[in-house]
Amino acid sequence: MMTLTQIQAFYYAATLGSFTSAASYLGMTQPTVSEQVRRIETEYGITLFVRAGRRLVPTTAGRTLIPWAKRMLDGELGADAALRALVTGESGTVSFGILRNASYYGLSDLASDFGRSHPNVRLRLVGQNSFEVADAVRSGELEAGLLCLPVPVNDLDSTLLMQQEIVWASSRAERCERPMSVERIPDEPLILYDAHHGWNDPSRRQLAQRAQLRGVTLEPQIEVESVDSAVQLVASGLGETMVPRAVAEASNFPTNVHITPFDHPIFDTFALVTRHDWEMSPITRELATIAVTRLISAASRNDQILVKLPFTPR
Repeated sequence: MMTLTQIQAFYYAATLGSFTSAASYLGMTQPTVSEQVRRIETEYGITLFVRAGRRLVPTTAGRTLIPWAKRMLDGELGADAALRALVTGESGTVSFGILRNASYYGLSDLASDFGRSHPNVRLRLVGQNSFEVADAVRSGELEAGLLCLPVPVNDLDSTLLMQQEIVWASSRAERCERPMSVERIPDEPLILYDAHHGWNDPSRRQLAQRAQLRGVTLEPQIEVESVDSAVQLVASGLGETMVPRAVAEASNFPTNVHITPFDHPIFDTFALVTRHDWEMSPITRELATIAVTRLISAASRNDQILVKLPFTPR
């Protein structure tokens, strides 16, 4: 029989992507969290996770257990804590989806700053692909979240925040002497990030639509999960990729990687999403306001701001 501690260790390892992150959130050590998960696996003779780089990926058994684990933890939190968080914002849990590349958008210190201001609030900041953020808000796993469009959000309430240009990156300076067209992309090996979601990723989807309109077939030579990995492969001369301008303007962007805009610009459109006809709790609304303010403040001067501050989400 699984214990609540084992369920907590498994659920937060699954949702946060690592034993280390789960341990930090639960106030445990990393070996303790991994041992709790191992006990479940031993008792049932199953494997709950496989590793994909540094991230834990649930197996079929793990995916089956996640919704049941969430139900148990929701019950453990109790109605009193939920209502207290909704009415007073003095305690409870805030579950909010943030951009996976949060450090490029002024969000890296969001958890620590919010935690110092609200020490009695349990905070879950989940960095996911935009599809996953939308699904998690839709299912109620997250109360709200930031994401990039286009992804299906017709059944959610969304507030457009800003746009940021996507640029082309290559280690060959001559390839960036003029704007990149999709017709020229196949001339060099193509490297793309967000391998798990593939062409469903918002940025990749726009590139695919552009290529389809012009009769160009794009086949990535290398696919990785993180934009940082893709940039490092470009710096090694193994191919070319597209990156958000915020990544290209970061201080750690390789000096031997050159950038150029697309001949017809491509933009990431950032939005805040909540469930339809759902009012955020006061404490979540406060967190969302802080996150949106930081996101827009960190935007480069080339961004097109769609919503002017001060921003007040519902």
